[in-house]
Amino acid sequence: MTTPLSRRHRVAGALVGSAVGDALGAPFEFGPAGRFSHRFPTARRGAGTEMCGGGSLGWEPGEFTDDTQMALLVATSLVDNGGLDEADVFDRFRTWAAAGPPDVGVQTSAVLRSRLPWGRAAAEHFARTGRAAGNGSLMRTTPAAIWFSRFGTAATVDAARRISALTHGDPAAGEGCAVFHELMRVALDGGDPLDAVPGALVLVEEQYRDRWAAVLAEDWTPEQATESNGAVWPTLGQAVWALRHGRDFAEVMRLVIDLGGDTDTVACVAGGLAGAVYGMGGIPSRWATVVHGTVPGHGDEVWRLADLQQLAAALDGGPLKAHDPGPTERLGPVEVVAGIWAADLDGARYSEEDFAVVSLCRLGEPFPHRVSRMVYLADNDDNPGLDDVLADVLDDMAALRAEGHRILVHCHGGASRTGLVLRGWLVREEGMGVDEATAYVRERWPHLGTWNASFTAALHRLADRRSDEEDV
Repeated sequence: MTTPLSRRHRVAGALVGSAVGDALGAPFEFGPAGRFSHRFPTARRGAGTEMCGGGSLGWEPGEFTDDTQMALLVATSLVDNGGLDEADVFDRFRTWAAAGPPDVGVQTSAVLRSRLPWGRAAAEHFARTGRAAGNGSLMRTTPAAIWFSRFGTAATVDAARRISALTHGDPAAGEGCAVFHELMRVALDGGDPLDAVPGALVLVEEQYRDRWAAVLAEDWTPEQATESNGAVWPTLGQAVWALRHGRDFAEVMRLVIDLGGDTDTVACVAGGLAGAVYGMGGIPSRWATVVHGTVPGHGDEVWRLADLQQLAAALDGGPLKAHDPGPTERLGPVEVVAGIWAADLDGARYSEEDFAVVSLCRLGEPFPHRVSRMVYLADNDDNPGLDDVLADVLDDMAALRAEGHRILVHCHGGASRTGLVLRGWLVREEGMGVDEATAYVRERWPHLGTWNASFTAALHRLADRRSDEEDV
């Protein structure tokens, strides 16, 4: 299940993965099973992807819903206060709800609009109605799971219950969040969250343990659910089921969204866990690039991929600051291969906007280009899953070229990462050897950098796979 990823990759993957799942599932919310695969039987890699938008609330492609909006309120409260301040989290929730977000759970809405103080609102709602085991506290808990994972099992389980209880008075919801927190803690530390399920169940209050054990059992399937996946038990059960059966992040998402029902929330929960397991590089760039949204009542800031990555680092104890890459030499664009151009950061930033831009570095301010990919790639050896990342980039480029797009590939200096992708294209698509591809690119793009030995090794593996496929 787990691969040798750094914690940095896992933390970013968890937060971005939850938002990606939310946005990917939103257009299919409350629909029947199988709609996602019916619409997208295979990967959609061109200018239009599976991030299709629409649905009952008319979401933009890549726009996240109330799940991520509330998660960001939890996250920013933790970072701003250096820890959990329940009154502050609840105040942020109330301000958000008062601003009229388009999608708020019935139970959460009732609690936040009750005018009761944070310590009583959810409990009194539960005492009056007996209904409080929805998935609305589970959907927003990934940031808290990241934050408290650093402080051990007892701390993260306690925080999960306390944050859940702000809006969900039924302790069963808090127990589900506690299990999720422990699974996330294990995954972020490099362990297998599926192996951690029995240990997490021991942490559950005894009166709730059997029910949680049933939906998290290895042989449980979504058909065995006794409630809709708007309830907390099948939501976490389906997320863990998909994690058991999916071979990568994309397949986990396909499995849970195809279940229908509350697709944005189940995919959000599954996306957090899958992101921690497969890391930031395991999330298809065609999905991560476009994820975005605002938080009603809390300013007009549009949260995008870079913001989520920065927030993830802050939740794990790092500073919260925007990335400023500074100016570059403004090299290119230069056509290196037919239809494929190269540049450095500013060469790409100020290029003609009809380019489909493949960015292999952090940008700072986003580009204005309508079609783009932002790829999680470092110019060092810390690129676990490099072969899969490279294949994902080349597959997207092939689809975009087939649609007639001019493609512009760049990194900060236009040297090493840019050279990896250009050479990878020639190796895979043109059948060149690694040395031949290197010479070809260097002749047309003298800024090529070949110092990264891990990139060269990845190119040789790519060439070997191509050769093996030709021999079959």
